[in-house]
Amino acid sequence: MTYSVGPKGQVVIAKEIRERLGIGPGWRVVQRLVGDHVELHFLPPPHKASLKGLLRDRIRANVSEEAWPEARERAWRASWDEA
Repeated sequence: MTYSVGPKGQVVIAKEIRERLGIGPGWRVVQRLVGDHVELHFLPPPHKASLKGLLRDRIRANVSEEAWPEARERAWRASWDEA
């Protein structure tokens, strides 16, 4: 299906394309001229949901502020050993 460019230079993105890409109101669009056509890259808006508590189930122990550097280093070493 073809669409017309409106008087303000606006173009409609087909509903099927918006739904398939999950594009909604508030998304940003980066436009890039490539040869004889335009590429559009859609960027979602920043989320507003809090991430606080997201990893609660994965935390095994409370670490004091003083012990944090050592705990972080142990965790990095463990992740390297697993890889």
